[in-house]
Amino acid sequence: MNYKEKLDEILEKNMTEKGFKLWQGINKILPNAWNRPTASTLKYHRKIDGRVPDIAEHTYEMLYTLVKLFKMFDYKPKTTDADALLLAIAFHDSLKYGQFGSRKHTDGQHDKNAADMIFSNKETFRKLLNEEQFNILEEGIRFHSGRWSTDVGNQPSFDWNDYKPTTFLIHILDMLSSADIIQTDIRN
Repeated sequence: MNYKEKLDEILEKNMTEKGFKLWQGINKILPNAWNRPTASTLKYHRKIDGRVPDIAEHTYEMLYTLVKLFKMFDYKPKTTDADALLLAIAFHDSLKYGQFGSRKHTDGQHDKNAADMIFSNKETFRKLLNEEQFNILEEGIRFHSGRWSTDVGNQPSFDWNDYKPTTFLIHILDMLSSADIIQTDIRN
């Protein structure tokens, strides 16, 4: 199964035309780590059959579930609101193997690095997204690891009330996929 193709299909089906073109352009310059395992040591993120999914499969699971939950959050496909969330998930592990995708092991700061990449290209994203949508995108990536996110650092406490509900949603989807709880239209 080519999960990268499925990932592109679900994005194209649910994003605005402008948003999907932005995704395609940025994806061309991102490191191509889609077929790399979500856990480089192969100890974590295991499926019931013992295998570790690649980043494309993991991301597809999250996108597939998000689209199914749009109604719950009063989101509609083909809107820039949807674009912000879909892009946050699409980019959340984009630098998991470093800026060039060449690291042997996953980068523990990939959340911060990906969010910093988004932030440093804010003007590009602001051509598509308003300020609030951009903040949803950037925060969703930066804190997708929840209390384990790099930018949480050594804070004495972590409280989800300090973050957007969409950031919590992205974190939940990430954890559900990592725990092999999500079922998609692809049956392995």
